[in-house]
Amino acid sequence: MPDSTTEFFRVLAKVLLRCWIFGFLVLFVWLAAIVLGGQTIHRWHGPFFKLSPDQLHVIHYCGLMAVKLIVILFFVVPWIAINLVVRKTKD
Repeated sequence: MPDSTTEFFRVLAKVLLRCWIFGFLVLFVWLAAIVLGGQTIHRWHGPFFKLSPDQLHVIHYCGLMAVKLIVILFFVVPWIAINLVVRKTKD
């Protein structure tokens, strides 16, 4: 593999790693908001959408799961694959 292509993949791997970290930071902030401000979130959104606290928790849980799956599929898996290819071409 040419050096320019290898360098491109190294940069791409760094970008994917940063996206992965940012995605999980978003998840942690979202989870902290639910844990620390769950009642406040329900007071704001519950009556407007006619949701019970349990329904709101299920919606948040499904959202967290979806974001986590997206982050893993689109950032972690390609990052691992690129690192394996770059490492194999270096050896």
